[in-house]
Amino acid sequence: MRLRLVELDGNESAADVTAGLGICVQRLACRDLGPKLRLWTTGRAIRSFAKRLDDAGAPTGTGPVLTLLGSGDFHHLTPVLLAQVDEPFTLIHFDNHPDWVRLAPRHHCGAWVNRALALTNIVRIVTVGSCSDDLAWPELKGGNLAALGSGRLELYPWHREPTTVIRRLAPSPCFRQNGRAFSWRNVGDDWHGFLDELHPRLPTDALWFTIDKDVLRPADAGTNWDQGEMPLDALLDGIRRLARGKRILGADLCGDYSVPDFGGNLFKRFEAWQDHPQPAPSMRIRNGEANRAIIDALREVME
Repeated sequence: MRLRLVELDGNESAADVTAGLGICVQRLACRDLGPKLRLWTTGRAIRSFAKRLDDAGAPTGTGPVLTLLGSGDFHHLTPVLLAQVDEPFTLIHFDNHPDWVRLAPRHHCGAWVNRALALTNIVRIVTVGSCSDDLAWPELKGGNLAALGSGRLELYPWHREPTTVIRRLAPSPCFRQNGRAFSWRNVGDDWHGFLDELHPRLPTDALWFTIDKDVLRPADAGTNWDQGEMPLDALLDGIRRLARGKRILGADLCGDYSVPDFGGNLFKRFEAWQDHPQPAPSMRIRNGEANRAIIDALREVME
């Protein structure tokens, strides 16, 4: 496994971990782009980041690349990484949020799944672990139900109460629908059974893991966003079980806490004020421990 640390936000938790891994780490300097890219951004800024990535080249060594992106505010950079893949693959997405909002700016951390769905090499996206309120009345919140109905996107909450969906969707293993009554499949109720059922249904031999640590319960990580209920051990087990017999093409990890810097953009500051919880003093320690465990699990399945 090769490791790339994208330096966007002064993320100390990731830097702490990479220092002791015994792996040559490529450090991609992007602090100047961080405020422009954070939370949401323009096509021009995305192209600047993509060029910086291309100019740096791949990290030295052999094996797939794990990219550390810092805060979950930068999750919309994942499609830039995915665009480099030149074969069909399945994207496994662990996140407390579905990141599928169609009403957000085009390059937004809450909308990047729609950008990923536009990549023809992605056969299916499987989002796992969400608990957020985005899944209550998803139509009214701009959720991409068309992708869910087509089968190209499957979404499995860790736990979410039944809700209401007006349009009729094609049957899917990730929900039950009776008229307007809509019930998600809550995988936290039978985690191992869910993984055993999902694994043989993955449509490709090749996988990519994208992980936002806000999927984890607050006892296991601290992030810039509201967090889910998944225990760290469950996430690690999910990585290992879903990777069995598969080829892992790459992975990216975000969800560290960092002090937001929006370069004076008042709209971003207001959105962050609405959505970002207050940090806890122990976040750096918790994130360091979670990062090490997740990187160790990915290293195991990527080598």
